[in-house]
Amino acid sequence: MYQLRFYTLRTAEALQDYATVHWPRHIPSLRAFGVTTHGIWTDHDADTHRLVALIAYPDGADPGEVTAAYMASPEFAADMRGFDIGNIVDVEEVLLDPAALSPLS
Repeated sequence: MYQLRFYTLRTAEALQDYATVHWPRHIPSLRAFGVTTHGIWTDHDADTHRLVALIAYPDGADPGEVTAAYMASPEFAADMRGFDIGNIVDVEEVLLDPAALSPLS
């Protein structure tokens, strides 16, 4: 199962820090929880301060349980060290099922 995650950051500086330092740290940490990162992007509109990530959970996994376990882990704490979590003002999550002919099916 795929998931798009939209993170809205408080400032352009917080977005830059999250996109270049902290989210890249999540990639190997999430892999240890069976989660594959397919990409991370920043919104083209610089005024939105938004990062978008496309991830995939293993077959049969419960995304909520995996996310809760990851966020309670020492790996997540290490990934976020030095980042003020208050700079993330909103997180939206959209679960996706690939269409039959999708290259990511």
